[in-house]
Amino acid sequence: MSDVKRYIVAPDEDGIRLDRWFKIHLPQVTFAYLNKLTRTGQIRVQGGRAKTSTRLQADQELRVPPLMFDARPADAPRGDVKPLTKDEAELFQSMIIFEDKDLYVLNKPPGFAVQGGSKTFQHLDGLLMGLAKKSGERPLLVHRLDRDTSGVIVVAKRRSIASALGKLFATRAVKKTYWAVVKGVPKPPQGRIDVPLLKAQGPDGDRVRAGDKNDENAQHAITYFAVVDQAPPITAWVSLKPVTGRQHQLRAHMAYIGHPILGDEKYDGNADMPEGISKKLHLHARRIVFPHPRDGEVDISAELPTHMRETWNAFGFDPDRYETDTE
Repeated sequence: MSDVKRYIVAPDEDGIRLDRWFKIHLPQVTFAYLNKLTRTGQIRVQGGRAKTSTRLQADQELRVPPLMFDARPADAPRGDVKPLTKDEAELFQSMIIFEDKDLYVLNKPPGFAVQGGSKTFQHLDGLLMGLAKKSGERPLLVHRLDRDTSGVIVVAKRRSIASALGKLFATRAVKKTYWAVVKGVPKPPQGRIDVPLLKAQGPDGDRVRAGDKNDENAQHAITYFAVVDQAPPITAWVSLKPVTGRQHQLRAHMAYIGHPILGDEKYDGNADMPEGISKKLHLHARRIVFPHPRDGEVDISAELPTHMRETWNAFGFDPDRYETDTE
């Protein structure tokens, strides 16, 4: 167990949310764990209690209590980390769909974890650690995707870029579009889901459920959806645009309106699957648009994974024909 750590908020991190600061500097700390630490008053900013949504100011002191794992900063050198093997290097290279001197944009395969956990020995965060052996500075995750969700994910090559992107991701400057296939056909065909989400308790703690807006533990969550094409009454292809970025937000919101995503075993999307359709999760981070930290704009789309393209073909959906309208 580590000792109490004290950090000083950097000038270029002025205004960053506490939860975003942790994602950049201590990505090992899950949101659930961070929420517990703040709720119990163990995280202190300038000696006072803080919330996950607290905005930090430059030169403030952040006190982090002893954690149940190695709490070294994400970009700290680690002597026990080995450089990437040939296969690992090829795997990482195969994911890259955009790269410049500041960042990578990857197309993450479905089933590939972003971070390690119980019985998870290969993950994106581990590949980034291995890259540090070659470059001298470890690339940093800017945001997350669920293990079974495929598609675009952004990685910063340096801490300063991660900090700048962290501020962007904390605002509405980043536009994300997801594609999904859901059970049934939503009516009306487009709409806004404004339902707060609350983490479930017990053995299913990695799920979320609809919460009460007056519950201080419920997280504000908004998703826009639109039906792109349909094969009634079985299924529909929907475009999803999250305004907020909560864990399992899209999955929980679509289940809430009665149209869970196909193959989603956590939210009943795997029950009564259409014959011949893959039981993998049909959720793909299709496109991301955001201002580049230096200049210009990044606008990247990721190709569908094999199992989703097969489903598109099975139902006669054409991703190329509808590309403009859905993105």
